[in-house]
Amino acid sequence: MTETSAPRLPAPPLPLITERLVLRHVRAEDLDALRYYTDPEVCRYLPFDALDDAGLAKRVTTMTERLAPSLPDEVLALAVEHEGEVVGDVMLRLGARADDTSAPSVGEIGWAFGPSYAGRGFATEAATALVGLAFDHYPLHRLIAHLDPRNTRSAALCERLGMTREALLRRNWPERDGTWTDDAIYGLLREEWPPS
Repeated sequence: MTETSAPRLPAPPLPLITERLVLRHVRAEDLDALRYYTDPEVCRYLPFDALDDAGLAKRVTTMTERLAPSLPDEVLALAVEHEGEVVGDVMLRLGARADDTSAPSVGEIGWAFGPSYAGRGFATEAATALVGLAFDHYPLHRLIAHLDPRNTRSAALCERLGMTREALLRRNWPERDGTWTDDAIYGLLREEWPPS
């Protein structure tokens, strides 16, 4: 965590309820529902390999501790439920400009969903709610998403959120096989939300 004298922000107002979804804190009992992190296809564009049982347990424990970020480098992890079933999860990582560590001013968003729930608009609905929370609750002036440009589904989701592809950093992310892949950066400014 970054050293700072900034006061802590209040906890975010949760759960978030959308037309079809509930976004809430991750709980230990969500472990089986989050088993999609053991699927190599789900983890193909994530910054870690598919998890074994021990790795999944560790990840879920970490997610359950990500409850109320307030300072740069802290993370909010939310399970996404549809009709009582966890279908995916989203995250918001708080950050600051390089010259300002006193309070969060930028945020990074990310998501993962179970393959059996793909194509039903859940990721768009959940990410939209997360962006709303990011700008309504936190003093952020911009959000970003980092992704492998081969991840066309996430790129399309960024565009549906109104994000702009701002950069393509060539061979910026290490691959598991020792090679390098590109890093596409999407951004959204507070004044661009909600999209018109």
